Amino acid sequence: MHLSTVRGVGVVVREGTEARVLRNTGSVYELAQAAIKAGHGLAAEVARRDLGEGVDLTRATFDLPVSHPDPAHLHLTGTGLTHLGSAAARDAMHAKLDGGENLTDSMKMFRMGLEGGRPAPGEVGAQPEWFYKGNGHSAVAPGAALEAPGFAEDGGEEPEIAGIYLIGPDGTPHRIGWALGNEFSDHVTERVNYLWLAHSKLRVASYGPEILVGDLPADIRGTSRILRGGHVIWEKAFLSGEANMSHTIANLEHHHFKYGIFRQPGDLHVHFFGTATLSFADGIKTEPGDTFEIEAADFGQPLRNTLSFEPRMKGAVRVHPL
Repeated sequence: MHLSTVRGVGVVVREGTEARVLRNTGSVYELAQAAIKAGHGLAAEVARRDLGEGVDLTRATFDLPVSHPDPAHLHLTGTGLTHLGSAAARDAMHAKLDGGENLTDSMKMFRMGLEGGRPAPGEVGAQPEWFYKGNGHSAVAPGAALEAPGFAEDGGEEPEIAGIYLIGPDGTPHRIGWALGNEFSDHVTERVNYLWLAHSKLRVASYGPEILVGDLPADIRGTSRILRGGHVIWEKAFLSGEANMSHTIANLEHHHFKYGIFRQPGDLHVHFFGTATLSFADGIKTEPGDTFEIEAADFGQPLRNTLSFEPRMKGAVRVHPL
């Protein structure tokens, strides 16, 4: 089952190739709250409601598939160095290998995942790299522009799978499902020094258009591409799912939700699980007006966003004393 939110239509449920409006449902957030309250899954909650007219998703204009009524209570976060091959791309950026003997911090972190990122069920494995991107004010709907700030050095795509979670009344995280994500980042800033990773990740991001409800396929194969003037200037396959990762999803989820601040009732979380595929690693320099397109068959409609930049900042931000 897939869930999406179509502008001017509402919540849409897709089973196979048939997509229909879910009647008497204000939002996926409300639907998930009702499922938690009833003590059953989303599929059972959908089955309790009526389906309406059909929707052609290939012609639809999408909102975020799920959002929080108060954007401050939606958390955008992520983990890196989780995918096989991702360390090679990161290490090429940092260029800090010393004679093949002394590993960079990136390679050390990646090795920790390889050696301890797949613990037995119920056990705790190695911590991944973790980063914060922002709150609901940084969440951009499919089809809308990913806008880099005026001080940015780069605006680059990161094709990823995002897990979407709602915290229940007792503080238990409940997974709504999975979505395609563009974990938009500034790779030029990150390349200067890996301690600037935190700065490079404080950017907008997009996810959707559809949420896959249920189990995440172990082997996800998709395509990431960039179009300029309607023509593809870069295209590459990307892999995700646990078969292509150095960590289990459960281990990554634990190391996010082990913090009490991330288990506040009613909060919504969108957590990006990482990638090994970047156009930046292939020497692509993105430009305003470029279109990012990320697709994978398991997730239905592709995620598309254009690139834009705010005007360049002039001078420092002034703080006014009270």
